[in-house]
Amino acid sequence: MLELRSITAGYDRDRPVVRDVSLSIAPGEAVGLLGPSGCGKSTLARVAALLHRPDAGTVVLDGEPATGYRHRASRAQRTAYGVVFQQPRLSADPRLRLADLITEPLRATGRRTEAPARLAELAPAVGLSADLLTRRPHEVSDGQLQRACLARALILRPRWLICDEMTAMLDASTTAALVTVVEDYRRASGAGLLAVGHDRVLLERWCGRTVGWDELDRG
Repeated sequence: MLELRSITAGYDRDRPVVRDVSLSIAPGEAVGLLGPSGCGKSTLARVAALLHRPDAGTVVLDGEPATGYRHRASRAQRTAYGVVFQQPRLSADPRLRLADLITEPLRATGRRTEAPARLAELAPAVGLSADLLTRRPHEVSDGQLQRACLARALILRPRWLICDEMTAMLDASTTAALVTVVEDYRRASGAGLLAVGHDRVLLERWCGRTVGWDELDRG
């Protein structure tokens, strides 16, 4: 279970964008979080992924409270997540070839020897050819780069996926392809999913449960 308990968070303690919000996601469950731009849903997603420390409240991951955030989180908790952001160019090192970008989490966790096999498995799954894997971010489209970012999110076989506006910059065919990849992985692995977005039609088709920002549990 991924539990967000009474989370208050933001970038200015005097003006939090998230106030006393709670949300739970069961293993294998796909939950959509729907809301307009600027409402705080991306901040809540970053807290859920242990990428932003809340001002108050607790993240409980598989029964264990989070022990830290960002680099202070334990390796076991950090690697339980795969995260895909809205803007791939802001989350990709421009110096890396796509193959190295995808396998970077394996190198960072001392599992370099697994990289060739995992890359061979994930690249075709997300629709990347061998030629594209040799290119750097500036040499590929936004859709191709987002495919690589999704593969990177899946490479450690996470138990929880956070997709924060993952498809907002993509065309309809690429959106459908990446949602299919996420759903295939979720069903095969039993991973839980938090999909954040402002497209109600997409979230309701994608997720078993969609929660509006104004419907979140508060207090």
